[in-house]
Amino acid sequence: MKHLWTALALAGTLAGCAGMGVYPAGPSATARLEPTKGNTTSGIVEFHQRGGAVQVTATVTGLAPNQEHGFHLHEKGDCSSGDGMSAGGHWNPDNQPHGPQTAAHHAGDMPSLKADGSGNAKATFTLPNLTVADGMRSVVGRGLIVHKDPDDFRTQPTGNAGARLACAVVRPA
Repeated sequence: MKHLWTALALAGTLAGCAGMGVYPAGPSATARLEPTKGNTTSGIVEFHQRGGAVQVTATVTGLAPNQEHGFHLHEKGDCSSGDGMSAGGHWNPDNQPHGPQTAAHHAGDMPSLKADGSGNAKATFTLPNLTVADGMRSVVGRGLIVHKDPDDFRTQPTGNAGARLACAVVRPA
């Protein structure tokens, strides 16, 4: 009987969370940003499955103070080149144009990072229609790049975001 009450309590908690737009914990992944050659940018980025979307939480240091920096998921989970170019281009499984989250865009297009006066950035946002689980729309195994310049969200295919300051591979947590 004790197990029945525990199961009912858990079911009620989950139902309440779903009603508030909060989802139970799903798969997670992490990316540890390492600076590319000659740069100092580094950080931790976490990816958490939340229903049919991925919540991203980023903490990045070593950025240009009070500047925006392009921030993208790239095709290949490869940071071996020293300049981040081994990560390939933006991840674009749907063959969409580069753009902001509010319009057609690459799956790898993400909001820019905004550094404070000390060159640190914290960001939390959601990427719809992506997953942390295995599959074609999984962020796991992708490269993650922080760029030198702001993303203009117009220039094809890169957003004119400039050099790659840091690179990481998204790995299961």
